[in-house]
Amino acid sequence: MEQLAARNREAKNLLQTGKPDAAAALIQSGEQLASRLLSVPRPTLAAMQDASDLDELYGRMLLSNRNYGWARLFFQKNLVRWKNWTPQTPDTAARLKEAQSAIAECDRRMLE
Repeated sequence: MEQLAARNREAKNLLQTGKPDAAAALIQSGEQLASRLLSVPRPTLAAMQDASDLDELYGRMLLSNRNYGWARLFFQKNLVRWKNWTPQTPDTAARLKEAQSAIAECDRRMLE
């Protein structure tokens, strides 16, 4: 789990410093880790958060590349993930709201 969190932090830093290709490589390699973490019947909240962070990064990267439909798909994964998470916490509610906002942003950009 810490390995995915570290990749997420590094990819976020690369995106913020204008290195999207390097960030993309890290994000894509993190997908296998996320899949393994979520393959158990009841993943932990920490595993779900790390996978969610990866999907958020991937969605933001796709949004910046004007791949709005694909970005929306990753944000929808987070929407479903946090809409169905129990018990709801302030963090999971904030993540749900963030996913809803990201989807709305994709929809707005698709109509431009």
